[in-house]
Amino acid sequence: MKILVVNAGSSSLKYQLLDMTDETVIAKGNCDRIGIGGHVSHKTFDGRAVEADCDFPTHTEAFEKLVEVLTTGDASVIASMDEISAVGHRIVQGAEIFDKTCFATDEVIQQIDDLQELAPVHNHPHALALWACKKVIPENVPQVVVFDTAFHQTMPPKAYMFGLPYEDYEKYAVRKYGFHGTSHRFVSAALAEAMGKDIKDLKIVSCHLGNGSSITAVDGGKSVDTSMGFTPLDGVVMGTRTGCVDPSAVTFVAEKHGFTPKEMSDYMNKKSGFLGVSGVSSDNRDITKAAAEGNERAKLVSDMLVYEIKKYIGSYAAAMNGCDAILFTGGIGENATDVREAVCTDMEFFGIKIDKEANKTRGQLIKISAPESKIEVWVVPTNEELLIARDTLALISK
Repeated sequence: MKILVVNAGSSSLKYQLLDMTDETVIAKGNCDRIGIGGHVSHKTFDGRAVEADCDFPTHTEAFEKLVEVLTTGDASVIASMDEISAVGHRIVQGAEIFDKTCFATDEVIQQIDDLQELAPVHNHPHALALWACKKVIPENVPQVVVFDTAFHQTMPPKAYMFGLPYEDYEKYAVRKYGFHGTSHRFVSAALAEAMGKDIKDLKIVSCHLGNGSSITAVDGGKSVDTSMGFTPLDGVVMGTRTGCVDPSAVTFVAEKHGFTPKEMSDYMNKKSGFLGVSGVSSDNRDITKAAAEGNERAKLVSDMLVYEIKKYIGSYAAAMNGCDAILFTGGIGENATDVREAVCTDMEFFGIKIDKEANKTRGQLIKISAPESKIEVWVVPTNEELLIARDTLALISK
């Protein structure tokens, strides 16, 4: 059984085709620059590839190209789209409407589009991609939507409510939603399996660290708190995002620059974080290199990130009344050995001790805490596409 997984952005269409008999990736690629030209990059499991400039006025043309590269030419992997059992779509914002995976009916797609005010960069493109997919993919192939926010719907009100007047929650749905839920759900389950324990018996702090980062308290397999909030802007400092900032600092800076609300949002989302503080780059690899060469602002960014992660670990251990394991995932979490070591250093209060030799490993499932460490520390590679495919398969199997 083959499942196509789609992750659509405003100008991109990432995809993976998986064979669910052994959960292997048959092919993957990206149709990007939608609306501003077009480019396709496509690779197969056996190394064949397609790279070409295209014309993608809309997501529909991108889907047509996706179908073309999968079914025709030197890098094709299937004879026709009839070989695909279903398409699973990643959706960023499901609000309080969607707390689980469901079929992408016309009504559901409209509801996703209606939520665009809560995720303007993501939900409208998701909806456009879903409509485009329905045009291009055979009608008998079911479409399934998996929501990033669904995993966090188990948070209690004390964790997701803000101190704004309650009417803002009732009228405008202003609350913490959390993101990266698909990743946190996948890695926390994978960690429980690696530890040989029932996830219901574990208290886990899951650190998804990348260009966008979020930290989640997973108690008994359920999200009870998370660092990202109403939008993915909240939490720890990120590639180009501020992370947590005093709201009065936001209004103060906006007034000083003469920014509109949208301009201020762009300033905090696209020009801040690693990039804004360091003046060097939004990429942690560049920050690490610059810090090693003596750039003080780059070192400051690294110190800020580590310090903020430590604070979340401490607060979530308190919130859960304990912590059995800490996991690192995402581009930084899986590969930045220096960040992992710095986070786990000077944490004697928790009885955390890292195994420096094990911590040299990159991008692999591995325990990096020393045997005497009271809290286990792991690196767990994430695989959101596989979880979406599993969710899709489970739903259509019913």
